Amino acid sequence: MTRFSATLPMMLNATLDAVMPAYRELFARYQLTEQQWRILRVLWENDRLPTAELAKQTLLPAPSLVGILDRLEKKGLVQRLRSEEDRRVVCVSPTDAGRALELEIRPQVAEIHQSLTQMISPEEWEQLSQILDKLQAPARLERARKVAA
Repeated sequence: MTRFSATLPMMLNATLDAVMPAYRELFARYQLTEQQWRILRVLWENDRLPTAELAKQTLLPAPSLVGILDRLEKKGLVQRLRSEEDRRVVCVSPTDAGRALELEIRPQVAEIHQSLTQMISPEEWEQLSQILDKLQAPARLERARKVAA
């Protein structure tokens, strides 16, 4: 039997414990949770997304997303708008304040990311990305199957 510390879940958790403190400290300075950050980060790349797509991209369950969006809206960082094509669909986009936060926080996140990527070679980083993608592929297929059903 594999040593407990050598199991994939434990190695991934240990890795998160090693890399997340710098990010968490940064988010805390801006009174953001990790989940709020994920939402903002995805919206900064996409500008406007339906809540279902936002939940999918951030890996946040739809019921949890509602409360997180409520808090981001109260902070003035996002806004929810009904789709004009389909009134059942609610889209989320960053506000001007949300965009201003992006300009302020993005360089700091880039610094953290750069310090992490410098710990291994570019080739190792690419290998790591490919390995993690392979491990995530079955879950992506299962999520896509559920959406299509």
